[in-house]
Amino acid sequence: MRERDRNRGLSRRRFLGYSSAGAAAVMLGSGWWDTNAYADVRPSGYPFTLGVASGDPAPDSVVLWTRLAVDPLAPDGMGGMPAKRIPVLYQVATDERFSNVVKAGTVFASPELGYSVHPEVHGLKPGRHYWYRFRVGKEVSPVGRTRTAPAPGTMAASLTFGVASCQSYHGGHYTAYKHMAEEDLDLVLHLGDYIYEESYGFTTDHDGNPLPEYMLDEVMTLTRYRLQYALYKSDPHLQAAHARCAWINTFDDHEVEDGWQADRSKADTEPDQDPAVFRQRKHVAFQAMYENLPLRHTQMPNGPDIRIHRRIGYGELADFTMLDTRQYRTSRNGRLDPNASMLGGRQADWLIDGFSSSRARWQVVGNQIPMAQLDRNPDPDAVSWFGESWDAYVVERDRLLTEARERDVDNLVVVTGDRHSNYMMDLKANYDDPGSPVVGAEIVGTSISSNRDGADMLPVGEDYLRANPHMKFCNFQRGYCRVKVTPDTLVNDFRVVPYVSRPDAPISTRASFVVENGVPGAVPA
Repeated sequence: MRERDRNRGLSRRRFLGYSSAGAAAVMLGSGWWDTNAYADVRPSGYPFTLGVASGDPAPDSVVLWTRLAVDPLAPDGMGGMPAKRIPVLYQVATDERFSNVVKAGTVFASPELGYSVHPEVHGLKPGRHYWYRFRVGKEVSPVGRTRTAPAPGTMAASLTFGVASCQSYHGGHYTAYKHMAEEDLDLVLHLGDYIYEESYGFTTDHDGNPLPEYMLDEVMTLTRYRLQYALYKSDPHLQAAHARCAWINTFDDHEVEDGWQADRSKADTEPDQDPAVFRQRKHVAFQAMYENLPLRHTQMPNGPDIRIHRRIGYGELADFTMLDTRQYRTSRNGRLDPNASMLGGRQADWLIDGFSSSRARWQVVGNQIPMAQLDRNPDPDAVSWFGESWDAYVVERDRLLTEARERDVDNLVVVTGDRHSNYMMDLKANYDDPGSPVVGAEIVGTSISSNRDGADMLPVGEDYLRANPHMKFCNFQRGYCRVKVTPDTLVNDFRVVPYVSRPDAPISTRASFVVENGVPGAVPA
């Protein structure tokens, strides 16, 4: 029997009976506890077609997520739901069978937020697994698993997290997520490009079914952003990876538009280059992103602005510092412009202050575009930089890495997406000085599906290795990273699939690297 069928077979009486244990009031003023509110609900179909998720774990709380949609690709972007608020019951239990429900409550899915709900469940115990589910009327969602962070001041024995980014639906199958869901992960860091704002010429879903014509245009409106998320989130492997563990999300560019920064569009034609029009596009893009990800209310957008940079602690073992390299980025006059900033002054100061205030053994920085220097030309008399990288903001990068060293950050590990490639690189405060010490390590993880099948090695990769002595490894296949952290070591496995152009690719570990406590940089494991 399928999981969905088992869930549907649960009786309303049994579900509500479980809910009486530890029933909680609704968070965020979005509803109230009232089992009678279910009397008039008659879903026209199964509303949990987009799955469930959890995110941003704290020692005593976690945010849960689902979005109701009986018809995910309905043209109006509202998922075939009626134009009214719908009560959604959630439960949190200490076991998968829900024999010990510890928290429950009701939130309301409203048309204004695309029928998404984000209950923040408090009063949980630190460092333990919980299971959760939702109910609307007689329909019950799939079961998700999550885990709270360890208590402050405690040193966890280990932590295993995944790193993912760049999941163009049209680029290929989400087989990497199928394998990720089979890993025993505590967390997933998603570093951006959760959706792409165009179909890039592809016209079918992952099963080969043709998409409706209204799904093939560039994404510009709230309706189309909602539909794009619905398409992506309809994939069962992505749903399984979300249901397996908590995610910590940030964004890169394609959640809005390729290459955007601050209030500037990359587009060369009207109307997108109009700053006022582009701010409206950011507004609806951020709203749709919030509606479709397990984000806390502190990440709810305010018009065209959203506070996505944040720090999430994992006891004394690790701090996760998630950056925003898009909203505050300035223009530049050459790569050595001292006034150019990737982060903006306030966020840069916040990052540096965190180097001093953190008590964690490992500083893990979630970053969108490569930080380490990457010269594409092996000729020592000629250099070639990526414009979309920290190489275009050298002064700020050098300042941040110098501050990390001077503030005694022994175990700095930057994890990065964007590049559709696997790199392992040492971080240095001054790449122009061969004697500059290694400050930390950077793990650049490849895409889930973007750029199609890829390859183990390309000629350009050989150029990278010759031109950059601080680069330890590069690879151009699809996949994700699996990182295991203990008090003594951080080990990264580059997990790759041989193809995404067809389903059911096997998974393998292409290379592994270890960072030892107190020894900046990485070496082969």
